[in-house]
Amino acid sequence: MSGAGGAGGADGVPAGGGRRLAAPWRRRRPLRTRLALAAAAAVALVAVGVCAAAFFVVRDALYRQLDLNLTQSARLAAQRNPDSGPGTLSGECRFLAAPACAEVVPADPANDPAAPYLLPVAPAARAVAAGRKAPYYTSIVHAGHPARMLTTDYTRGRALQVALRADSVEDALEEAAWWLALTGAAGMLMAGLLGYWVARTGLAPVTRLTATAERIAATRDPRHRIELPPPGPGRGAEDEVTRLAGSFNTMLGELEQSVTAQRRLVADASHELRTPLTALRTNAELLARGERLTAEQRERASLALGRQLREVTGLVNDLIELARDEEPQLLVEEVRLAPLVEYCVGAARSHWPGVSFRVRTEEAVVEGVPARLTRLLGNLLDNAAKFSSGAVRGRAAQGPGAQGRGAEVEVELAVRGGCAEVTVRDHGPGISEADLPYVFDRFYRAGAARALPGSGLGLAMARQIARAHGAELTAEAAAGGGALFRLTFGTAG
Repeated sequence: MSGAGGAGGADGVPAGGGRRLAAPWRRRRPLRTRLALAAAAAVALVAVGVCAAAFFVVRDALYRQLDLNLTQSARLAAQRNPDSGPGTLSGECRFLAAPACAEVVPADPANDPAAPYLLPVAPAARAVAAGRKAPYYTSIVHAGHPARMLTTDYTRGRALQVALRADSVEDALEEAAWWLALTGAAGMLMAGLLGYWVARTGLAPVTRLTATAERIAATRDPRHRIELPPPGPGRGAEDEVTRLAGSFNTMLGELEQSVTAQRRLVADASHELRTPLTALRTNAELLARGERLTAEQRERASLALGRQLREVTGLVNDLIELARDEEPQLLVEEVRLAPLVEYCVGAARSHWPGVSFRVRTEEAVVEGVPARLTRLLGNLLDNAAKFSSGAVRGRAAQGPGAQGRGAEVEVELAVRGGCAEVTVRDHGPGISEADLPYVFDRFYRAGAARALPGSGLGLAMARQIARAHGAELTAEAAAGGGALFRLTFGTAG
């Protein structure tokens, strides 16, 4: 066994059975190169085709003119010699300016003259003389020069052959061929340049898109954008590449908003969790020194620890639901809103005994998930009760369970224009113009709410549930004070 055979096969395949690498010339070329080659090949093919067609058109025109001259020469020869015997009539065709050569050929070779013919005699010429074949033209070489010959009928049993020198025609065709070849070569060169220009110009937005994508991948910064041509009245419709670049910019904008929202969510969650976790650690450390505490202090610390654990658990659960940024796919069914509103108001009365809830309902049926709609209405009612005037004073001053008297929340379910609408109004401090655009943001808490319990996630979750049900949830300042939340469903049965 030779040493070369141990390294690999004769065809270059590794001995281990690995796949052979492609040759450099077989590797896939860049898109710009392929587009330039395709455009150049298309234009070059058209240029070569046009030049070839032009050559054949010129050749046909020159030979048609030469054949017309032969026809006229044959007519003159027949008129001058109406009844000549076989043999040469005139000319030798040895000089370019000489008259046409003419000779008479009999159908029977036995009638040929003793002197040799000046022009070649083919069997087809005998057939023309005998009347079995139509007159025809043929290209010959006579005395070392190109010539064109016409064979036509002369008198009964004889044919007339007339020839003219074709040097001028051949020279003209050769010159035309050279010029057309130069034109074709210039066309192919121009095709290559135009193909490169087309590829460079046409793929410029794609190049910018690629550079932007690579820059984003390197810097992880989605704020970069592709530069687009400014819109103008004379620019016409956008092409596909410009539309692709615009769609890519739109996608980058959505990505930037998503990244910003994610970072803000993480920052806000870290800020909101810091305080309850600190309180939990403090109470846990306090209970760890239980032998130094009285029974009443241990009881108070245990209750505080349990309450803080429930708050942290609720906050984490809310964060998990909001972080999905979409509602889970649950079973959708027809929901009667009037009983659902009554149920949610009843639960809110038990949770806020110091708040008066006034309810007015109509019959309305919508499609949705009852558990999620219950969560949505519960969040709105809790928010309204918390911000009612008496509730604000009671909860802020004394903590949970110490609501003030006289607080009132108005709840109404009505059908307007075929749409079910639920409104929840409180009589609290209301929503300022500065806070109104942010009431549904995660962790946003207005100045009047910072002294109240809560994480600032209830309204954000309510809007997410509403959007999942195709409903619209808005907030506005109520006439006469307080805040008004309006939940509008698309259709109602």
